[in-house]
Amino acid sequence: MILLKNCRVFSPTPQGTKDILIAGEKIAAIVDRSSTVDWQPIEIIDVKGNWVLPGLIDSHAHIAGAGGEGGPATRTGGLTIEQIFDGGITTVVGCLGTDGITRSVESVLMKAKGLKEQGISAYIYTGSYQIPTPTITGSVSKDIAMIEEVIGVGEVAIADHRSSFPNSEEFIKLSQEAKVGGMLGNKSGIVNVHLGDNSSPFALIYRAAEQDGIHFTRFLPTHCNRSRKVFAEAKVYGKKGPIDLTTGSYPFYPDIVVKPSTAFFELLDAGVPVENITFSSDAGGSLPQFDDKGNFVKIATGLPVSMFDELRDMLEKCRDDEKMIEAALRTVTANPARLLKLENKGTIKVGGDADLLVLKKNRREIDYLIARGVLLRDQDKN
Repeated sequence: MILLKNCRVFSPTPQGTKDILIAGEKIAAIVDRSSTVDWQPIEIIDVKGNWVLPGLIDSHAHIAGAGGEGGPATRTGGLTIEQIFDGGITTVVGCLGTDGITRSVESVLMKAKGLKEQGISAYIYTGSYQIPTPTITGSVSKDIAMIEEVIGVGEVAIADHRSSFPNSEEFIKLSQEAKVGGMLGNKSGIVNVHLGDNSSPFALIYRAAEQDGIHFTRFLPTHCNRSRKVFAEAKVYGKKGPIDLTTGSYPFYPDIVVKPSTAFFELLDAGVPVENITFSSDAGGSLPQFDDKGNFVKIATGLPVSMFDELRDMLEKCRDDEKMIEAALRTVTANPARLLKLENKGTIKVGGDADLLVLKKNRREIDYLIARGVLLRDQDKN
């Protein structure tokens, strides 16, 4: 048991100053700091009024590595648990990416299992860029329904020169397979969609909604800030369904990518509901650059810490506006938890998972990180 005292709680809704009791992997109680409850926890941590947030949820990371667009030497390695901790992340969803040919969904699954043994919550998407997509059991539906860690399918590429250019029928069929698997396994069954920068990047999703009546919440298109052109279309699409902003690419391509913390405020100004906005890192994935003729030029790799960096920048712009602070926090906590049907994640509540991020006084650094009830990082001891 751990007792966190004097917490300024954002759940992500502001809750004032509370004491939080953690028992096992769950939050057992949240009480006013003046409470006279007699607890005998194993460990007491006085956070002295610092902000306590839900642990961040990264809904798109290449935990087992990715890349290879420039040949074997450009394959990226997998993420370490320490890199994930740096991002304040307590829940991660892994995926394959471009290479569903020499890499396997099984390798992503085993990496997720390893991360779980190291203390965080880890899930995966079955599949890759291609349709038909690689799976573990031979069926998208079976993977989602029967394998604990599999919660959806992705990242399926559209509007990208590296995709298999699926038609509407193929795209709709994949979505339906994911939906049925999700129903049978009581999971989201969501389709994580890689958006390229070809013309009309959202066209396939619009057609799926129009032709087959598939709800926009069945899809989570990511990389919506990859360029100003794509972002302009995301401002329109985001009024209908969820959109995901990639945090890991901005530092490498600042002249092309729309900075996520800036994009967040622009989306709100454009009338996009905050409930439709999520952030993910794309960490461990390749960030290749090609010339006008499609030739490979260079490659970079994003990191999980980009999630925390962009959250920090949003919070600085929010200043002390608690309504805006809550909105910013939702993009990396409650919103992805809801879309991915992770019911005990993304909020601070009694009975919820004890995934907590404590910020230092300056709100720019992590003080403590707790995942599944275990203190994983104490900055004073690092």
